[in-house]
Amino acid sequence: MEKSLFEQIGGNYHQEGDYFLPALSVPELPAIGVWGQQRRRYLKKHRQPLYTALLLSGKLNDHLSEIDEQAEAMFSHLVKQMAAQESITEQLKADNQMEWVRACLKNREG
Repeated sequence: MEKSLFEQIGGNYHQEGDYFLPALSVPELPAIGVWGQQRRRYLKKHRQPLYTALLLSGKLNDHLSEIDEQAEAMFSHLVKQMAAQESITEQLKADNQMEWVRACLKNREG
C-alpha cells in the first residue's frame, strides 16, 4: 500500500476501532507571566493588526514569553536599584518593619 502524504512527511496513524486517525500532538507552549499577559491585552486592544499578525504566524506566544522575561529582568533590576538607593536591607526589614514600610511609602510619594 502506498504511503499517504502525511506518512511521507513523518506522520503516523493510530487505530481506534475501525478508524485510523492521525497521531497529532499539541506543541508545549512557553509559560507566560503577568507581564506577557499585560502585553497580550495591550496588543489586543491597541495594536490589533500586530496582534493578529503574530497570532496567525504562530509567533505570539514566543513574543509574549520574550517580553515577559525582559520585563521581569527589568523589574528585578529596578527593585534592587531602589533598595540600594534607600539603604533597605534584609536585616532592616527583619529588625524594624515599620522603618522599612516608611521607606517604601516615602519612595512612592516622590
